[in-house]
Amino acid sequence: MGWFQKTRAAVDGTEKKTIGAGVFRRCDDCGATLLAEEFTANLEVCPKCNFHYRLSGEAWLEMLLDPGSFVEHDKDLSPIDPLGFKDSKRYRDRIKASQKSSGLKDAFMSGAGTMEGKPIQIGTFLFRFMGGSMGSVVGEKITRMFERGASMKQPVILLSSSGGARMQEGVLSLMQMAKTVAALGRLRDAGAPFVSVLLDPTTGGVAASFALLGDVNIAEPRALIGFAGARVIEQTIRQKLPEGFQRAEFLLDHGMIDIIAERREMRATIARVLAHLIG
Repeated sequence: MGWFQKTRAAVDGTEKKTIGAGVFRRCDDCGATLLAEEFTANLEVCPKCNFHYRLSGEAWLEMLLDPGSFVEHDKDLSPIDPLGFKDSKRYRDRIKASQKSSGLKDAFMSGAGTMEGKPIQIGTFLFRFMGGSMGSVVGEKITRMFERGASMKQPVILLSSSGGARMQEGVLSLMQMAKTVAALGRLRDAGAPFVSVLLDPTTGGVAASFALLGDVNIAEPRALIGFAGARVIEQTIRQKLPEGFQRAEFLLDHGMIDIIAERREMRATIARVLAHLIG
């Protein structure tokens, strides 16, 4: 059975509204009640209003890559608690709880695969692990992915869905912003393209580093993309923000992203972009 058909992995970080023992689902956006299987068959997009639910990283890889081509890298890397951080709960306990509930080591998965027969390096955030936050392990995996792309002169595709830098690792998490961007610079020096795919949400230190530095930036419809939250910005500048601020459509209008692609069109869109970038 493929990843996308596995219920646990299909929807990442979204609470599904189900009625009748899971037979029906109500759309959070338009309120339409439909058979749950209609959402699944439509790649977790509402057939009525086109509302895009979050899709797990595993399902994204299955959808984008040629069948059976994905080979995971760095899968044994696991976070530690270098600062002995504690708020209402010890960080090491949060790690263990997240690993148990998500079935993941950390919030990022990367590896090699092919798309329409062309070899690529690809990585995806896994939002169900601590909101896709970026700590030292996530930054290391992204850095290694860029470095593999540079050494092999292969395109890199990165799917971002993250709340930003992981506060429990303090400055060590913030360092990942500079570390990953430096690795991206080496990928560029090698002449290999980088396609950044921005999913809902892409925020904080992830948005402020590599996520908006793609040779081509592609976003899903209505994806939340930005650094600080809208309420924080309004309180800081003491002004009301425009409607739709930080949504993909607003960013497209203001030149921050290049393309908005529907989920069913994402594979074809990325393949077309790569064909232009690498011939």
